[in-house]
Amino acid sequence: MAISTILFDLDGTLTDSFEGIAKCAQYALKEVAGIQVEDLGELRCFIGPPIKDSFIRFYGLDEQTAIEAVKKYRERYTPIGIYENRVFDGVPQMLTQLKQAGFSLNIASSKPEKMIWIVLEHFGLAEYFDHVVGSTMDGSFGTKSEVIAKAISLSGVEKAHCVMVGDRMYDALGAEENGIPFIGVTYSGSREELLQYPHLMLADTPEEVSRYLKGQR
Repeated sequence: MAISTILFDLDGTLTDSFEGIAKCAQYALKEVAGIQVEDLGELRCFIGPPIKDSFIRFYGLDEQTAIEAVKKYRERYTPIGIYENRVFDGVPQMLTQLKQAGFSLNIASSKPEKMIWIVLEHFGLAEYFDHVVGSTMDGSFGTKSEVIAKAISLSGVEKAHCVMVGDRMYDALGAEENGIPFIGVTYSGSREELLQYPHLMLADTPEEVSRYLKGQR
């Protein structure tokens, strides 16, 4: 069946949010756990999964400390970090082309939904999307698999008509768990990671995503 509905990740796929996320994680780790991370590159692991999970998995924080770290993260993120961000070159053109081609565009991100809307509206991207699905602020909902499943449900189409577009293994695994195909984008630096997971194709530019999907119509 032809693809009609596209689910996009946000961070690392549509916007380069690394600086803001990394600096907020750096701040939280120092404030809550006394962990000083000098090289922001070490914090790239925070792009993709829920923030609390990253504090636990990658820095060994216990549940309660991780919850406090999330609070500190947001203390810096909402007024500052969310704007240490930019739209990847070619993304607005890609979204325009796909919208004009008749696709339904949607967001499926583990980022809190409230913050997704701030980013989309700040960069003038909100108008492209039919549905926006993100996590809850309390962390009770928001794994990649969960947000993809909800986005598919809101779209009202069969899974065979959907595709997930993202930049991390979490996007690939979430798509696989929901029984939909995956397109990986590599312009945020995750080609080697994505090669290990099932995918329709890997795109080095947003234009390649647009060209491939329009070719499936």
